[in-house]
Amino acid sequence: MEFVDQTSPSSDLGLPIRILTYGILMVGAVVMVLPFLWMASTACKPPTELSNLTIRWIPQNPVCRENLAKLYDQSPNFNRYLLNSGLVTIGRTLGQLVTCSLAAYGFARFRFPGRSITFALCLGLLMIPFQAIIIPEYFLLRQIGWLNTLTAVIVPGVFSAFALFLLRQAFLQIPLELEESAMLDGANPLQVLWYITLPLSVPALAAFAVITIQAAWNDFLFPLVAANTPNTRVVTIGISLLQGERNTAWNLLMMGSLLATLPMLIIFVVLQRYFVEGVALSGLKR
Repeated sequence: MEFVDQTSPSSDLGLPIRILTYGILMVGAVVMVLPFLWMASTACKPPTELSNLTIRWIPQNPVCRENLAKLYDQSPNFNRYLLNSGLVTIGRTLGQLVTCSLAAYGFARFRFPGRSITFALCLGLLMIPFQAIIIPEYFLLRQIGWLNTLTAVIVPGVFSAFALFLLRQAFLQIPLELEESAMLDGANPLQVLWYITLPLSVPALAAFAVITIQAAWNDFLFPLVAANTPNTRVVTIGISLLQGERNTAWNLLMMGSLLATLPMLIIFVVLQRYFVEGVALSGLKR
């Protein structure tokens, strides 16, 4: 009785390729994490250690609390900046969830004249640089009296062409029979969207939330133009004000950056599994 060797050259090469892949990923992860570690290290260093040429990841004399107190002495409205960023982030995220989910459901499920052209025009917004429309938006906000208000920062960002594309692709993956059965039971399109489509699109919604929250939280240019008063500044502007014209306290700057980064890190860690799954599903075509 003869036994046939079922192993193939591809299976023999699988382990080295996998080891090489994981090695590259680990190197990439280390490269991505190092700036955050250096930021946390610098945030706890005294001024005397900032000018040392020797790279020290662990401060010799940690002064985290002292630097935190100095940060609020130099920027007493820093908590207000964090609150404003939180309000802008929540407003934009909820606004995009409403507008983009409704628009995405319409493009995914309803047929109307010019649907493809309209959707292509919406995606065309991704090719227009934001700097090209910031001046017209500024004049429009000034005419309607919204300058230097949080409304001016929130309302223009309640629609996103990328979020529209992401949610539309997610809605196309849901079997149409589920929605048709709900309609046979008397549900209207809004009820189908709320009770059927959105609950089945949790991965895409998580990916949408991470991308939208990060973009809104890190926005700098538009809040600088639309609302740059002590009561309406966001945290990105507050951090930039810590940089002096002739001298910059880098430990305080890094402490402010660390406080502004922690919420984003927590959100990404919590939603990372859904984020990766949602981005993967957005590339599928029904």
